[in-house]
Amino acid sequence: MRKWRDKKEFKQRVLEWAEKLDVNVRSLAVRPMKNKWASCSSEGRLNFNDELLSMDRELGDYVIVHELLHFFVPNHGKLWKSLMRAHLGDYERLDKKLRQMSS
Repeated sequence: MRKWRDKKEFKQRVLEWAEKLDVNVRSLAVRPMKNKWASCSSEGRLNFNDELLSMDRELGDYVIVHELLHFFVPNHGKLWKSLMRAHLGDYERLDKKLRQMSS
């Protein structure tokens, strides 16, 4: 399992994915969050739960891509699922793993 070195490395990965997905990130924070892994706003603000830093990088990528795709698709419908699969392959496995960690 490869974990993140620090917030800086995680934020850099967010920006790499944002560039790849053509998302304009206005602000980016990694901070304590009680009930979510991440959140985004239509103004380009992204927040990620600092607990992600202690998890496998693969799970971090899942949460990053999940959140960035909401800039294009606000729900978890067919289009969103198709985009997740296109970028991460078997994303359902990662979703299941993350859900197990949060229960």
